[in-house]
Amino acid sequence: GIPYGAKDLLATKGIPTTWGSVPYKDQMIDEDATVIKRLEQAGAVLVAKLTMGELAWGDVWFGGKTRNPWKLDQGSSGSSAGSASATAAGLVAFAIGTETWGSIVSPSNRCGTTGLRPSYGRVSRKGAMALSWSMDKIGTICRTVEDCAVVFNAMYGPDGEDQTLYDVPFNYSPKIDVKKLKVGYVKSDFDSAKTNKEQNDASLAKLREMGVQPMPIELPKLPVGDLHIILSAEAGAAFDELTRSGKDDLLIRQIKNAW
Repeated sequence: GIPYGAKDLLATKGIPTTWGSVPYKDQMIDEDATVIKRLEQAGAVLVAKLTMGELAWGDVWFGGKTRNPWKLDQGSSGSSAGSASATAAGLVAFAIGTETWGSIVSPSNRCGTTGLRPSYGRVSRKGAMALSWSMDKIGTICRTVEDCAVVFNAMYGPDGEDQTLYDVPFNYSPKIDVKKLKVGYVKSDFDSAKTNKEQNDASLAKLREMGVQPMPIELPKLPVGDLHIILSAEAGAAFDELTRSGKDDLLIRQIKNAW
């Protein structure tokens, strides 16, 4: 009975699935995505398809810009723009988003929601728009961590369709003693933060107040930016027909480096 919204790249039978994009704004896909089916089986009620940055980039779609409900002169970031914005505004109890390169984390950061970007291979992408086959992930955007656990528990695991999925359990208990947890934080990032430092420090203080001792860690310096070529190549392949047809000229954002 919990109402939720889904990012408009998940197929919903009988309802347009527009991908936020002019060339696809009348698109109807005659099936429900696996995630939609599983949430329905669990009793969740889909009440809205939510805006997304056109073809999963940013917060601008063919109807305009999705806003941060806490600061209306600011976009909600994206590409799971409406999923984060609607959840933050209390329009839905939770929403489903997707992430290839920051598309759950970034709007959640902007709008003040709790985003869960699962590991690759945890949630079926059957019925979801493909941007990058080896990087796309489907996750939850909620108002609390525990909500994310509840929703993720209803949607993870193999479906016999998406061959990239791993069959591993998800074990979550709200009864765990948090004082027994080791909580690491990347100290250099916390120390050098140019924005949100006050909130970051307050998070560490809250953990200590709860009896948890945050442990400073450092991550290896890896050439993460090099992954971008995978996204560019796979997105180019996914939308090869769009490009060859010339209909990419219909996309709203024609600025430098836009899709």
